[in-house]
Amino acid sequence: MTIPLKFKINYFLVTILIFGIEILIALFAHDRIIRPYIGDLLVVILLYCFVKSFADTPVFATAILVLLFSYLVEILQFFKIINILGLQNSAIARIVMGTSFEWIDLIAYTVGIAIVLFVEKVVAGKILYKKE
Repeated sequence: MTIPLKFKINYFLVTILIFGIEILIALFAHDRIIRPYIGDLLVVILLYCFVKSFADTPVFATAILVLLFSYLVEILQFFKIINILGLQNSAIARIVMGTSFEWIDLIAYTVGIAIVLFVEKVVAGKILYKKE
């Protein structure tokens, strides 16, 4: 099975916008709400838009796969994968993979994907099981 590729500029522009917001959050938000929760909520939207920028895949399937991937990363944090791989001193690995498991992060990821599905269904008028 091959994934059909098709570049979609709108998704790519949203990806760049959210990436910029994530950078601003990382640099300037040192609080208890925006950085830990809004950042996690946005990261799944970022990943979804990045995938949809290049992959012509169904909305619902893509959203669920991004959510499952996010859950996997969080579970790997629970098992201290950074330490297991010997990357505990790598700033990039610590930023990309994260270092601490939090149950509430799973909720933030779920809310982020719910927002994606809402926007795709209601705002963009797309049907959940069809491409684009």
